[in-house]
Parts: sequence; C-alpha cells; structure tokens
Amino acid sequence: MMIQRRTALAWGVATAAGAAGAGLAWWRLRPGPVRSEAESAFWASRFDSPTGAPLALQGWQGRPLLVNFWATWCPPCVEELPLLNAFYREHSGKGWQVLGLAVDQPAAVRRFLDKLPLVFPVGMAGLAGTELARSLGNPSGGLPYSVVFDRQGRVTHRKIGKLSVEDLAQWARLG
Repeated sequence: MMIQRRTALAWGVATAAGAAGAGLAWWRLRPGPVRSEAESAFWASRFDSPTGAPLALQGWQGRPLLVNFWATWCPPCVEELPLLNAFYREHSGKGWQVLGLAVDQPAAVRRFLDKLPLVFPVGMAGLAGTELARSLGNPSGGLPYSVVFDRQGRVTHRKIGKLSVEDLAQWARLG
C-alpha cells in the first residue's frame, strides 16, 4: 500500500512538473504584441536581393504576404524552406506572396541559394532583421519567425519556430 502511494505521489509530481515546464515554454515562445508603428515601418522597408537588386516592400501591399525570417545556420529554418517553396508555388496564383528575410551574411545566403534555389524572393535583412522581427512581435529574436500580413497590410498571424503544413493551410484559408 505504501509503495502505491509513493508511486502515485511520484507520478503526480512528475505530471505537475511537466505541465509547469510546458506552460513556461509556451509563455516564453508566444509572439509578443506588434508595435504600433511596426506595420507602416515594415511596408516602408527596402532590402537588397542576393543579386544586389533592390527589393521595396511597398509594391506588395494589397496582397496577402507571408514573411519568413531565416538564416543558413538555423536547422529548422533550412528544414522549412522547401515547405515555403511549395506554399508559394501553390498559392501565388491566388494572390499570395512569400518573402524570405535572411538574417545572415550575404555571401552565406548566396552560397546557400546556389545549392537550394528558392522560387520566392529573398531579402538580405542582416542583423537589422532581428530588430525588425522584434518590432513585429518576436521578443526573443528567435528563428525561424513567420508573419502573415493581410491585404490591408496588417499583421494577422505570427509564429516563432518551424512552420507546419497545418499552419500554412490555416493561413491560406484566411488569406
């Protein structure tokens, strides 16, 4: 009888500790609020493409836009890029645009894109990309980070961490 009580107590403590850990992880990784001026600052932004061509974001207003902050040294970022390629191929005809903002060194991004070409545009955000991501609700600056803008240019969805097929399917329905 005493052994059963100890076992039950151990399971109770383990369950409580697991729930507390999961709650803490959720709290730390939840997106923060979007700063009030961040959306207009985002649309005024300009980046260079990996080839050096200018990339002005204001030209994409009026279309749903999925922005993905990524880096070549980030394994989950690299793992989700083929998923983003597929999403862009499937939904670009429906008005969707995808933009990858590389928080990385330009030379590293160019080498990476030689090995894994992307069908959607990439902007060279560099370290400034981390601050831009923070202003759009990523307080930790963690990667990957994705933000969805609606046709009116407002942030509608955000996710810190690797995207799933389910995330993209849900966003596509709402876009």
